[in-house]
Amino acid sequence: MQSLLDLFLKQLIKRGRLTVRWPNGSSTEYGDSGYADSPGGADRAAPAIAIETWRTVRRITLNPGLAVGEAYMDGSLKPLDCTIYDVLDVLTGNLGMFGERHNPVLYLRHTAGTLVRRLRQMNTAPRARRNVAHHYDLNGRLYSLFLDRDRQYSCAYFPRGDETLDEAQAAKKRHIAAKLRLDRPGLTVLDVGCGWGGMALTLARDFGARVTGITLSTEQLAEARARAEAEGLSDRVRFELQDYRAMTGQFDRIVSVGMFEHVGVGHFGAFFAMMGRCLKQDGVALLHAIGRSDGPGTTNAWLAKYIFPGGYSPALSETLAAVEKSGLVATDIEVLRLHYAETLRHWRRRFAANRDAIAALYDERFCRMFEFYLAGSELAFRHQGHMVAQIQLTHDQAAVPLIRDYMVDAERATARAREAVR
Repeated sequence: MQSLLDLFLKQLIKRGRLTVRWPNGSSTEYGDSGYADSPGGADRAAPAIAIETWRTVRRITLNPGLAVGEAYMDGSLKPLDCTIYDVLDVLTGNLGMFGERHNPVLYLRHTAGTLVRRLRQMNTAPRARRNVAHHYDLNGRLYSLFLDRDRQYSCAYFPRGDETLDEAQAAKKRHIAAKLRLDRPGLTVLDVGCGWGGMALTLARDFGARVTGITLSTEQLAEARARAEAEGLSDRVRFELQDYRAMTGQFDRIVSVGMFEHVGVGHFGAFFAMMGRCLKQDGVALLHAIGRSDGPGTTNAWLAKYIFPGGYSPALSETLAAVEKSGLVATDIEVLRLHYAETLRHWRRRFAANRDAIAALYDERFCRMFEFYLAGSELAFRHQGHMVAQIQLTHDQAAVPLIRDYMVDAERATARAREAVR
């Protein structure tokens, strides 16, 4: 198997360098001197890894998308004088540049994954609940150790590029609120996948909205309700443990941030049917979700097993096809390109700064799992065509002004008002 993995790495790594130390102690260097041309490359040595066992070599050869992450988690793949981020930077950078479809093994796995993805993403209501619990019902303190103060577990927004994480997450909420056109108090808002309640509480506190937030996470539900009570907003915000498919009633506005990725490709129709059913005829909805700029694909096997079972980030072509069938109209689409990469960079560094505390909550294997997740996710946005799309939806094309200047004006007015309060 060493010869096959050796051939695979020779074909893959065209830019940058990676050194592999094999279980017998020998080493092989892959790539070229182009590593020095990569961001920060001139300031650090080329990354190196040690593969500890021949069993790990075999597993990586047969299923690299799953086995690399598992080997890092169990310690049979070790970065040498570098981090797992440095290693993945070279691997994903080459995959993003030369494409997995050019490698026969990866192409076959991609094709097979496409054929069975509907089965893997068959997120019925009970299964969706289990999937959410897998990641979001973890110890609540974990997320407080690497997220911002408001626990926004989704892409932040960096208008200048040098914002702190808290500033960028506040800017994200303003950006979304402006697109919802919250132009008068008392508007009813449905927050689909409300997380720990930060968006719903912001819309109620700063814009006078009356918000209903729904989630499938019991941990998030308890925290969101406690926050609403502590802020004196329980009369304007209510949180419920509810599947989106069971939602009834009509709302002036609907917002969904970072939840659509958990729906699954076979359920897009049900999701937008809910939006169409629950949005008033003159209402406005805003979907904020991870997408792909390189066309339909599959979810990485390791990510699906350990982080987001049942999850999938669709191409815009897949999302808009479902929107068109729902009868809703897309009135504005914005692609946030590197904003999530910068968000994940903040999370990754905060996680590293609090690693000892997180290890005390869980263990070393969990820490390596999360490190691999944060590093790999950041690099997917830097190298592999992942992005975030914000899609504004209405029933009536006349529900929003003809030009989008109103969004910018509202966003700036909100920012000025917040600064004045300070």
